[in-house]
Amino acid sequence: MALTKEQWTEQLAVLTDRQEQLLARPNSKKENFYNGIYDHYENPVLTAAHAPLIWRYDLCYDDNPNLQERLGVNAVMNSGAIYFDGKYCLIARVEGSNRKSFFALAESDKPTEGFRFRNYPFLLPDICPEETDVYDMRITQHEDGWIYGVFCSESKDASSSDPTAAILAAGIIRTKDLVNWERLPNLVSRATQQRNCCLHPEFVDGKYAFYTRPQDSFLQTDNSGSICFALCEDITRPVLCTEERVVSPRIYHTVTEIKNGEGAVPIKTPMGWIHIAHGVMNTAAGLRHVIYVFATDLNDPAKLIASPGSLFIVPYGKERVGGNSNICFTNGCIVKDENVYIYYSSSDTGVHVASTTIEKLMDYTFNTPEDPQRSVDCVLQRYKLIKKNIENGASSNNGVL
Repeated sequence: MALTKEQWTEQLAVLTDRQEQLLARPNSKKENFYNGIYDHYENPVLTAAHAPLIWRYDLCYDDNPNLQERLGVNAVMNSGAIYFDGKYCLIARVEGSNRKSFFALAESDKPTEGFRFRNYPFLLPDICPEETDVYDMRITQHEDGWIYGVFCSESKDASSSDPTAAILAAGIIRTKDLVNWERLPNLVSRATQQRNCCLHPEFVDGKYAFYTRPQDSFLQTDNSGSICFALCEDITRPVLCTEERVVSPRIYHTVTEIKNGEGAVPIKTPMGWIHIAHGVMNTAAGLRHVIYVFATDLNDPAKLIASPGSLFIVPYGKERVGGNSNICFTNGCIVKDENVYIYYSSSDTGVHVASTTIEKLMDYTFNTPEDPQRSVDCVLQRYKLIKKNIENGASSNNGVL
């Protein structure tokens, strides 16, 4: 039996109140976490529950007397980020209950809480009739005056009878106001497929510069791929005109052994461009996605100059469980007044934030030792640290000298 109009109205009020409490919830730093590098926050900044009710429910009693959710939202994740017009803006990947993703902009006056979606998600210009899904947009405020979004455009591989076979390309849109978007042609490269592409914020040798990840197939990265760098003459006809140079390679038995990809748009610092990227490793429990950091030269953004040999952010506590567990992924950060806010997704479910500063980020990037690649050398590396600490009078804690 359907709800009465009075019951329907009461239930809608409950849903509305519950969501308003969520949107107004304060977000504090985790008290039990410290590594001197960044701060974790208690709550995610975006989840499926943040999706407006008008996206999900038909709010006409006559058409929906049971107040059923008509178009569900499964997850909100992998958001590009930009500070624009006094607002912290996240362009999130919203995954519907039918597995199709779309983009939507959420904004707040604060970097760690209070994010609300605009009424309408993005309706991308439909220039690719074969396109099935879109996701994971990086947002670049380019020196040419435009704001660019580079995202993954996925289409069914018509040449294969495998229903899971797909073709990936880098889609490109641009705007000057975060309202009106122009779609440009997809990026063209020599690679069979592209994923996790990102536009560098400055011209390089007078050309547009892209970080890419060439792939042989939907899931497998190219053996010579990893995070690469290449130039493009004309962004409105985006064809890579130089060879894709490897910047951050996949390396056996490291955080990048299975695959890696550019994350947020590189951050310009006095010491170099700092990249907050993601890597994938194999474990006994399956694949583990983590965030790592590297740096490239200010004058040659394809030249690797620092590669800290450690994990940067990993799924933390409850973040380890979700739609696809044990995943930590970022494709957006915001730098404001020397503070850095890193927006990362946990287990393909919600968007979290970690905060640090430019100074701390440079300290971590350029003073954390590189991975020496072998266990014996890692022990020697740790011996040096222990010896230095003891010589400087540090307590041995619970160790035995």
